[in-house]
Amino acid sequence: MVADQLKLPFVYVRSKPKAHGMGNQIEGKLEQDWKVVMIEDLISTGLSSLDAVNVLKAENVDVISVVSIFNYGFQKAVDAFAANETAYKSLTNYGALIELAKAKGMIQPESEPELLAWREKPAEWGI
Repeated sequence: MVADQLKLPFVYVRSKPKAHGMGNQIEGKLEQDWKVVMIEDLISTGLSSLDAVNVLKAENVDVISVVSIFNYGFQKAVDAFAANETAYKSLTNYGALIELAKAKGMIQPESEPELLAWREKPAEWGI
């Protein structure tokens, strides 16, 4: 874990308070006025990430950024993070995935426009 490697405290934010035990929504040591970087595996719409950010902010914690491993680059996420005035960065993204897949011959270059079109309106594509 990143916190372990950096010798920093680790906190876990649940989507909802536990229904049993102490009913915690936040697990781990957390103090007011701490500066926190939240780590996510994936950002799609950004809404669940921002829910967790708001839980931390309610505890008077300064969330300086959200860092994810991957994001799709959906405009909805860009807008949500901007509206919440929360910075975010991702290690990689959908565009980079497409470029790598093209470079490795996993997709043909002419497929790129269709793949990028999916990102613009994914709900309209169906499964």
